Amino acid sequence: MGRNLDTVKEPKQTKGSLKEFSRLLKQLDWPKGVTIAALVLALFSTLASLAIPLVTKQLVDSLTSDLFNWKTAIFLFAVFLIQALLGGMSYYMLAYIGETIVADLRTKLWAKVLRLPVPYYDETETGETMSRITQDTTILKQLVSDHLVSLITGIISIIGAIAILLYLDWKMTLIMLISIPISMAIIFPLGRVMHKIAKATQAEMAKFSGLLGRVLGDIRLVKAYRAEPYEQEKGSAAIRTLFGFGLREAKIQAVISPVMTLIMMGILVAILGYGGAQVSKGALSAGTLVAIIFLMFQIIVPFAQMAQVFTVFQKAVGATERIQQILGMNSERTEGITDDPESALAFQEVSFAYESEKPVLKNVTFRAIPGTVTAFVGPSGGGKTTLFSLIERFYKPVSGSILLGDRPVEEIELSDWRGRIGYVSQESPLLSGTIVDNIAYGLAVRPSLEQIRNAAAAANALGFIEEMEDGFDTLVGERGMKLSGGQRQRIAIARALLHNPSILLLDEATSNLDSGSETHVQEALQRLMMGRTTLIIAHRLSTVIDADQLIFLEKGSITGVGTHAELLKTHKMYEEFAAGQGLTANHLL
Repeated sequence: MGRNLDTVKEPKQTKGSLKEFSRLLKQLDWPKGVTIAALVLALFSTLASLAIPLVTKQLVDSLTSDLFNWKTAIFLFAVFLIQALLGGMSYYMLAYIGETIVADLRTKLWAKVLRLPVPYYDETETGETMSRITQDTTILKQLVSDHLVSLITGIISIIGAIAILLYLDWKMTLIMLISIPISMAIIFPLGRVMHKIAKATQAEMAKFSGLLGRVLGDIRLVKAYRAEPYEQEKGSAAIRTLFGFGLREAKIQAVISPVMTLIMMGILVAILGYGGAQVSKGALSAGTLVAIIFLMFQIIVPFAQMAQVFTVFQKAVGATERIQQILGMNSERTEGITDDPESALAFQEVSFAYESEKPVLKNVTFRAIPGTVTAFVGPSGGGKTTLFSLIERFYKPVSGSILLGDRPVEEIELSDWRGRIGYVSQESPLLSGTIVDNIAYGLAVRPSLEQIRNAAAAANALGFIEEMEDGFDTLVGERGMKLSGGQRQRIAIARALLHNPSILLLDEATSNLDSGSETHVQEALQRLMMGRTTLIIAHRLSTVIDADQLIFLEKGSITGVGTHAELLKTHKMYEEFAAGQGLTANHLL
């Protein structure tokens, strides 16, 4: 816990944090009219509160005279009423400003994270990103809604009260002003520590959210392998760390609040003693002393609030750093052309590595002609799925080029390029929602129910869908867990049919199915593959034996290209693979 805090170089970090915080505030869509109105109302409310001590002075002094000043009392009541009304209106406006700002910030963050490249999600847990969008933005909202304008009005109140006090009695004002440097000497060092703790707390909270997202997202795996005690201990350790940070923050608050109260109460006693002596001498009226005490509280209360604002501000600055980190990341490049004709897909000397010095693909070169089937076979871990990820532009090659015809695919507009690709994997997870939502997912224009039914029929899915009580409106559950593997595959195929892609990627699309489901899925896949450039990853050679070309991928390199018959004759390892699956040369006869 201490190690996290020690890594922060505070002076330099604070300057950078404040700069980032200021830059973020400028980027947000502030409701300017409401902000100005809220500030004006808060200003009038503050001025009204500053008038109260002066009116009270006259009221108290009038009590010592023969005639009671009813007009002063009525005026005082009116001031209280106006202050309450203005306070209520400004509170609502501040809440509106805070909600507007946080909604704008969350919209920007949500748009950003949806467009971040896949490597970001490889390195960052989902729950951690969720924490940035929800918790970090809430802290900023608290600062704006609850504290920002109160800080401004508090400063105005303090300056106004000090000015009036100097007018009433400059000696007592000087006694009061002694507290300011004493308070600052206490608050600022503690504030630097608070910034470290706030930043570490937010980082730990993000990790905890990441843990929750990971465990709850794979709860079936946790239960299947009886890992509840292990995950419980990990969660408990994170909770204990957060508890420790919370206690450290509480210790600082426990120092700030009593010390501030002690200083102010000491000054109050000094003023009462000095003021009482002045009143007894006749050098000061009783009303003036009461007004001075009122004004002193109008300094104490904002001053105490500033200590709380300081704490929330440090938290907001820490949260801002992480928000700016996400907003400052490079999104996926989307620019490019959209009118490229359909051409062959080709890899030219493509190499790729997730980590430096650990190549996954090495100098891969092949060509997939439109309307043909290209199958990738070979041992597990050879780079077949990575190759599909490169085609979908989830990652960029380290070297080499991926071409459509003679044009690098990077020059094609990203949305247009991915719109050309249909992907069906061995998992084919679905999103929570109905069957119809999943079949039509991702389409800019919602197709008619007739078009959805036709796609479902072509995917051999219409039969089981209509047998369900709610038909196309059946809820599939999280990740489609209410449906069988074969049913999920056929819905994924129906979705691909509706998108009508020109390039089809099939990643072990039938490997996890029983023979009955596989028959239905294979029939649907044959309809889907007609007239398209199809690339297939397969471990069962029987499913790709009729492919136009088979590419043997071994340890990231292509070691053989040809038809099934050609590879049987020329590629020793392919021959061993085929023999192991009962596909020998005799099988061709």
